[in-house]
Amino acid sequence: MQTIKNYINGELLEPFGKQYIDNYNPSTGKVYSLIPDSDERDVELATKAALIAFPSWSAMPKDERSRIMVRISELIEKNLDRLAIAESMDNGKPISLAKTVDIPRAASNFYFYATSILHYASESHAMEDTAINYTVRTPVGVAGCISPWNLPLYLFTWKIAPAIASGNCVVAKPSEITPMTAFLLSELCIEAGLPKGVLNIVHGYGHKVGAAITAHPKIPLISFTGGTKTGAEIARVAAPMFKKLSLELGGKNPNIIFADCDFEKTIRTTLQSSFANQGQICLCGSRIFIERSIYEKFKIEFVERVKKLKVGNPADADSKLGAVVSKSHMEKVLSYVDIAKQEGGTVLCGGNQVKLDGEFADGYYIAPTVIEGLTYDCRTNQEEIFGPVVTLMPFDTEEEVLVYANSTQYGLAAILWTENLTRAHRMANNLHSGIVWINCWLLRDLRTPFGGVKSSGVGREGGFEALHFFTEPKNVCIKLK
Repeated sequence: MQTIKNYINGELLEPFGKQYIDNYNPSTGKVYSLIPDSDERDVELATKAALIAFPSWSAMPKDERSRIMVRISELIEKNLDRLAIAESMDNGKPISLAKTVDIPRAASNFYFYATSILHYASESHAMEDTAINYTVRTPVGVAGCISPWNLPLYLFTWKIAPAIASGNCVVAKPSEITPMTAFLLSELCIEAGLPKGVLNIVHGYGHKVGAAITAHPKIPLISFTGGTKTGAEIARVAAPMFKKLSLELGGKNPNIIFADCDFEKTIRTTLQSSFANQGQICLCGSRIFIERSIYEKFKIEFVERVKKLKVGNPADADSKLGAVVSKSHMEKVLSYVDIAKQEGGTVLCGGNQVKLDGEFADGYYIAPTVIEGLTYDCRTNQEEIFGPVVTLMPFDTEEEVLVYANSTQYGLAAILWTENLTRAHRMANNLHSGIVWINCWLLRDLRTPFGGVKSSGVGREGGFEALHFFTEPKNVCIKLK
């Protein structure tokens, strides 16, 4: 059984307390590795290492930092198969998904920010012939980066890459549910020659490690992706300490389908936006609103195709859904199916645990689930389920569906299907959402800002927005006369 270690000051270390957490393979329900049960002592050691490394790393020429990060990106690509298998084993997702999405995107994150810092320019403002102002951006210091379990390496690197590219050092905590690829990244960073202390990875529980990072007085910046409740607790602790905060939180995203849509393309993409990664993506469209004139046609075709999606061994090439991440999460998702029934909903397909044979008999599998007959403001349509469960609901007018779409506390992403250009712009303008995809889903340009409104978070990630977040601007004014 493999034992994961912390990565502190360039070395792989046991936790101070010598205690470990069982790490389960969701596809089998069995323990397959051990995770460090770290605490504030490990965070303190990692923070000291980062503080020592910061002066030399922040002063290193950008092209040298860039070369090291490009090397990490290349090593991720070189280890694609190994990392994809580890991600699948840790998370439960199909290996095919990890190989085509998660691991390539992790490599892209490092490469994008390795090259973007070479083109990151400051601003100047001339005051006619009186003075000139220019802006200098400097790294903040030690960044605390806390990432979730649904896209483990993908989102872990999405935070780490811009942080170290802009000259910061990092104390990072991956999810204790899915730590394996973060551990493997530690090994790749050592191989790439990343200087000691630039990146430190401390494994363990959120209430120990995450809390210690959040409260540490020498960590002035926190970037967190995860649940809204945890984000609120981080803000409660960090805000009085005047830390910079980036919080990417929950979502309950609408998928709005008008009668003039490209029907085949809409159906095909909606299958993906509903059930990719077992519905465990904060960007999934879990509330599907269909214009009434095509509601029955869409429902019949959609449900027929959902029933054909294979739930199975993540290593099988034809498995479209693997296991959800944990037994407790499986139970939570299935509890919402019961809530939906109590609220008057009708389960059109799925709604049950799937039992596989052999070594996978105890895995955490759920059949993709489609429910209709619910009101827009019921619990099932208002609370984040984060699993392979979607609801269908008809609408008649733009005004009506906007009320439905904007009714939740969340505002992360929205999906819109229409061939009417004017309507597309009008709807996009009126949706309370940080991201709107029109006639597509999960089409991502790394240069664009990423984040939500309302309870979906604070701040933006991606592109120069991330580099802005991980640096502090300083205005310098020079009088000319």
